[in-house]
Amino acid sequence: MLVVRLFFVTLREMRKLFFCFALGLAWPAVASEIKINFGDFPTNQAPPGFYGALAGGGKPGDWTIVMDEVPSAFAPLTSQTPAFNRRGVLAQLSQDPTDDRFPMLIYDKETFKDFKLTTQFKIVGGGVEQMAGVVFRFQNQSNFYVIRASALGRNLRFYKVVDGVRGNLIGPEMDISTGVWHALTVQCQGNQITCWLDDHLAMPPLNDNTFADGKIGFWTKSDAVSYFGDTTILYTPRVPMAQTIVQDMMRKYPRILELRIYTLDDKGEPQILASKNEKEIGRPGTDAEKNAITSGAIYFGRGKGTVAVTMPLTDRNGDSMAAVRVELKSFEGETQDTAMARVRAIVKQIQAQVVSSEELRQ
Repeated sequence: MLVVRLFFVTLREMRKLFFCFALGLAWPAVASEIKINFGDFPTNQAPPGFYGALAGGGKPGDWTIVMDEVPSAFAPLTSQTPAFNRRGVLAQLSQDPTDDRFPMLIYDKETFKDFKLTTQFKIVGGGVEQMAGVVFRFQNQSNFYVIRASALGRNLRFYKVVDGVRGNLIGPEMDISTGVWHALTVQCQGNQITCWLDDHLAMPPLNDNTFADGKIGFWTKSDAVSYFGDTTILYTPRVPMAQTIVQDMMRKYPRILELRIYTLDDKGEPQILASKNEKEIGRPGTDAEKNAITSGAIYFGRGKGTVAVTMPLTDRNGDSMAAVRVELKSFEGETQDTAMARVRAIVKQIQAQVVSSEELRQ
C-alpha cells in the first residue's frame, strides 16, 4: 500500500512539473524550500514566526489555528478511504465589517525576491465580503502586492498598494466557491508575476517593477472569515550586500584568514550578518563586536602567526552601523599599529561600498 501511495505522489508531481515546463516557467534547479505546516502548531493560538498587519481601518485581524477537514494528500485507495483529514489550518476569524479593512498575517523569517508560493484557501463566510488571498513583496502595510479571490464579486484580482494608494485591479471574472478548498499558486521571477488557481493559469503573466522583493503573507478583507492550509515556498535565497562584499574582499586580499561583519539583532545583541564561512551567518557575536557597534571601541588580538582586529563600520554620517572583525596572517616584526593600519584599509574599502545599515542588509 505504501508503494502505491508513493507512486501516486510521484505521478502527481510529474504532472505539475510538466505543466510548468509547458508554460516556460519551470523553477530554477537550485532553490531553497520552506514548508509551513499549520497542523504542527497548537490550536487557538497565532502561529509562531508571523506578525499581524492591517491596511485601511477597523480592528486588527484575529489570526489563529483551528481544526478543519482538509483534502488528503493521497488519492483514495478504496471507497472507504477518507478523502479528507482533520488537521490544523490558519484562520482569520475577526468579523469587523469595516469596508476599507485588510487584515494580513506576514511570514517574518525570510524576505523573498524570486519565489513560487503554493497554498490552499477556503472562504468560510462573511456578510460584507467573502475574500481570501496572499500578499507578497510586502514592504509595510502601505506598500505591497496582492492576489485575492472574491466569492461575492465572482472574480480573481491582482493589485498593488503604493504609499497606501490602491492601484488598478487586474484579473478575470470567475466563480469562487465558498466552503471548499482551492489551490492558489503565485510566482515571481524578476518583474514577472504569474498566478494559478486550482492548477490552471488564472491570467496572463503580469509585469511590474514597483517592488523587487519583500515579505509574504496571507490576506483578507472586511468581515471575511477565511482559512488557509499548508503552504510551500520555493525561492532563490537572497545574498545580502554584506555577504557579497565579504566574498569580494576575500578574493582581493588572500592574506585574510577570517572576515566577518556583525550587526545587532532586535534585542540589541550582536550576530554575524556576513562571513567568509557562510555557515556562521546568524551566529551570535561577543561583547567586543557589541561594543564596537555601540561605542566605537576597537579591539586587537594576536595568535600564532596571526593578528585579529575588530573595529566599527560607520555609515555616511559617521555613526556605527556594524562591526568588522578581520583575522590576517602576520609578518615578522608586525606591531599592533601596523596590524590596525592594514585592517583599517580593508574597512575603509567596505565603507566605500555601503552607506547605511539598510543597504548593508539588502
